[in-house]
Amino acid sequence: MSSDTDGDEGRVYDPDADHAFPDERLNDALDLIRDDPEITAYLEAQNVNPVARKGYNDHGAKHIEIVRNRALQLYDLLKAGGVGFNGAVQQGLDEADESVIIAFAATLHDIGHVVHRDDHPYYSIPLAADILDRLLDEMDVYDTADTVRMKGEILHAILCHHTEEQPLTHEAGVVRVADALDMERGRSRIPYEKGGRGINTISSRAIRKVSLQPGDETPVMVEIEMTDAAGVYQVDELLKHKLHDSRIEEDVRIVAVKTQTDTDELIERIEM
Repeated sequence: MSSDTDGDEGRVYDPDADHAFPDERLNDALDLIRDDPEITAYLEAQNVNPVARKGYNDHGAKHIEIVRNRALQLYDLLKAGGVGFNGAVQQGLDEADESVIIAFAATLHDIGHVVHRDDHPYYSIPLAADILDRLLDEMDVYDTADTVRMKGEILHAILCHHTEEQPLTHEAGVVRVADALDMERGRSRIPYEKGGRGINTISSRAIRKVSLQPGDETPVMVEIEMTDAAGVYQVDELLKHKLHDSRIEEDVRIVAVKTQTDTDELIERIEM
């Protein structure tokens, strides 16, 4: 993984880096995603209902970029830690398809917002299915049977980012948890500037940084730096809720660190 502009290691997926999984097929899929005009249009349009019309946090292109990067980083750490994934393998697909499933699902999980914020995961399914028919064909590695299996696994992961639906695969669990890992203060910028002061906005403003790294006791440690106790809502009500029954809950440890806003001095460390 490479660094992003603020130097935080591992926040942006680097196709040229060494990974704990076969990445060539994933890199081809990411090229298709990046250059696809229909996906680009959806990522812009899907922010209108949640943000402009309902005053929620960002669900557009930046959110999707963060979730996809977090999902791939989480997947890489889990694979490096020896965690076995069951989605692709139980369908007779390749190990190389695990990351493709995660990348497509992370990219398309919120497109149902173009229909409505409420129940958006269920609207995402038919919209994503149409896109997947085209892009999986363009990848030119899947026959008809494998395309059906890939679609099913990707759509399962899209649906299960919603906490009402329990993930049956590790790939779906990764996407579900990664969705909650977009909690840093930048996500609440738009509603905050428009006067939004709901608990999601206020608590997100308190989250300074989220980092993923190998853990001592688990394959993954998520460290969340916050400047105000309001950030606990993001951790306890959102992240922990999505981690529960995700199939990877035993492999991820959450540490919340509270610092002084003006001095960066550590004043509290909470294991969750």
